[in-house]
Amino acid sequence: MMDGSGDDRTPARGGLVYVIGASGAGKDTLIEWTRNRLAEENPAAPLAFAHRYMVGSGRPATALHVPLGHQEFAAREAAGLFALVWESLGLRYAVGAEIDLWRAAGLTVVVNGSRAYLPVVAQRYPDVRPVLISTAPEVLRRRLEARGRESAAEIEQRLQRAAEIQVEHPALARVDNSGPLEAGGARLMALLKAVALIGHGGPVSARYL
Repeated sequence: MMDGSGDDRTPARGGLVYVIGASGAGKDTLIEWTRNRLAEENPAAPLAFAHRYMVGSGRPATALHVPLGHQEFAAREAAGLFALVWESLGLRYAVGAEIDLWRAAGLTVVVNGSRAYLPVVAQRYPDVRPVLISTAPEVLRRRLEARGRESAAEIEQRLQRAAEIQVEHPALARVDNSGPLEAGGARLMALLKAVALIGHGGPVSARYL
């Protein structure tokens, strides 16, 4: 089941980068690495990383991950405070409506999203630039086993789902995260900078898109 808030969005000037990937592919780690590196090297870059609200995960809060109770999540959704809402693997996720204000202010927004929800996002935000984080199947299995959050059956379910969900979009970019974190992080950071430059009228090499 996938749902969302109303269709009317604030006219945007900044870009929207929608980062997706299979569970265990390492997109959370790559996003956090990139966010920290940009804060050190280029804190004035016109980029903002969206908070992702979750209910039912049991995971602790981080700078970009905000756990909510069921009632609080529902109340915020009913009040129209979410721009995007979706469900994946039995959990509910949302991204706040503040991303529209950030884009209107000229910031390129980075969203940690869902592969299955991309068609809805693309309809609502036609200028979205999806970035697929991919990992070799054997690496994905090792990472799922190492993090110790899933049972053996759940790991098999995630591996099967990773293979089944096909992502298609004309602006899709890919980041192979099978190797060192720094390599995948550098590729993602280059993509984010490229989209931010487009939003500000700068020249961008086609190899980054």
